[in-house]
Order: sequence, then C-alpha cells, then structure tokens
Amino acid sequence: MLLAIPNVLAPAQVAEARQILEAAEWVDGKVSAGHQGARVKDNMQLPAESPAARQVGAMIAQALGSNPLFMSAALPLHVLPPMFNRYSGGQTFGTHVDGSIRTVPGTNHRLRTDLSCTLFLAGPEEYDGGELIIEDTYGSKSVKLPAGHMILYPSTSLHQVTPVTRGTRLCSFFWLQSMIRDNGRRGLLFDMDVAIQRLGAENPTHPSVVSLTGVYHNLLRQWAEM
Repeated sequence: MLLAIPNVLAPAQVAEARQILEAAEWVDGKVSAGHQGARVKDNMQLPAESPAARQVGAMIAQALGSNPLFMSAALPLHVLPPMFNRYSGGQTFGTHVDGSIRTVPGTNHRLRTDLSCTLFLAGPEEYDGGELIIEDTYGSKSVKLPAGHMILYPSTSLHQVTPVTRGTRLCSFFWLQSMIRDNGRRGLLFDMDVAIQRLGAENPTHPSVVSLTGVYHNLLRQWAEM
C-alpha cells in the first residue's frame, strides 16, 4: 500500500514547525544510516536528541493520533519519534531499503519497521528535484507532496530521493510497527474500513453496516499482533 495522507499538519502548524527547525543545529545525515545507506546518503539531519526534533515530533505525533485516515491505513502499534532531514545544493539519497529493526532513541525498545512515513514540510514550488521515488509492484512512483501532506508506504520498498538542484527540501521521516505485519492483509482491512464508512455515510441504517463491521473486527482480532 502506498497512500498519500493530506493535511496531517495545518498551514499554521507547518509554519511553526519550520520556524523551530530553521533555528536548530543540523548535522550530517550519515549519523543514522546503516553501512549500505551511508554510501548513498547525502543530506543534513537533526540529531534524535535535539530539542527542536522533540518539539516538532510531538506536534506530528499528536496530529497523527487524531488522523482517521492514518489510523485506518497504518493500524499502528508502535511509532518511532519523527526525525527530520533537509536537502539542498545537489544533495540526494540513492536507492536503498530501510533497516528492518529500529531502536527507540534513549531506550532498549526495538520495533519492526513495517511502514515508512515522509511528511513534507516544504512545498513543491520551493525546490527543484527532491522527488521521493518508491519502487512498488507496479513500477516506480514519484512523490512530491504539498507542505503538511504525508506519504505512507511499505518499508520493504526500494526508494530514493533525487538530487535537489534549487531551494531546500525539508521533511520529517519516521517508521512504525503495525498491528498487522502483512502488507496485503493490512491493505484488505483498509479497503474494507473505507467501504464500511462510505456505506454508513450513505445509508447509516443499512443492516450490512453492522454485519461488515463485525467481519472487519473479527479479521483484525485474528490477524493482529500485540
């Protein structure tokens, strides 16, 4: 599943986040890359312990917790604190795959990366290049979303960020472990949830609403890992 989630942050929140991030101390993005990723990664990043990263990360986490589309699609069990990167002056991140296991900063807790998230904090008109290219079953998808919008995609996907040749690309990125490990099952549950909501909105008293809701939760009960 590759899903764009609009308006995770409102314009005022994006402006506040950018003001905080612009005043922060940035470091070489290779600090969080694995052996393979470090060879193709060229960007700047905020350290996980940065007060700015924690402040804006908390804003994003709160927004995601109240976003019904995100909750329905991701079915999150554990979400890593959001991190932040920026690209300019030709910086890029070559083709790579995200690590399968991540440790929550400052803890011994580890989680499986089922889904990757990129939340755009700069609008597409502010920079040239910087497309997120994701390889999926049907080929390559190029993603460059408005500020405040987010893309959700399987962490098993090969992906890259093309060189930024003008301006600055500013994003938040993070991973999550879903209650549903299998991407196919997660996609089926999301499609069913969307259909149930649509049917309920059009005909709230239709008996199939209750029946299908029961099927959804029984499948979730059968497949969920807690």
